[in-house]
Amino acid sequence: MEWTGQVYADTPVIAVDTYIDAPPSSVWELVSDIHLMPTLSSEVRDVAWLDDATAPGVGRRFVGRNAHPSLGEWETICTVVEYQPPARFAWAVGDPGHPSSVWRFSLRAQGAGTLLEQQAQMGPARSGLSFAIDAMPEKEQKIVFVRLREFENGITANLAAIKQLAEEER
Repeated sequence: MEWTGQVYADTPVIAVDTYIDAPPSSVWELVSDIHLMPTLSSEVRDVAWLDDATAPGVGRRFVGRNAHPSLGEWETICTVVEYQPPARFAWAVGDPGHPSSVWRFSLRAQGAGTLLEQQAQMGPARSGLSFAIDAMPEKEQKIVFVRLREFENGITANLAAIKQLAEEER
């Protein structure tokens, strides 16, 4: 990732993709399972469906419990905002109409396999990162850049793990 000079109000997005030698239906089973994320992510510790939901669907909510060495521990309520099997799965953190972040998986058939992209968008609502920006406004661009790089590294690791799981199941 190269320096962008973005600020939080730009709602910056980072996206990473990978080719997986497995059909979209197999990859979909992995990316649409929220309970897989804690096993892949360095920040997500636990997730649980809310409101008697047991599977994803637009409007369904889940809680995520997270931890980060610099940001501490926190809990978020997420709402599924896109659910189009086997192509798109996205959730908004916080208020779905004004989220603190949006996370998305997009799948596209490519040959005999799948091109899988994971994307993260910061903002527009305040998040835990906002406290660091408030404390050091002159460093906002660097704070945003460092967090985007963390997102990129996490997404890259997620995709590598999903690729391995999907290709092992073949």
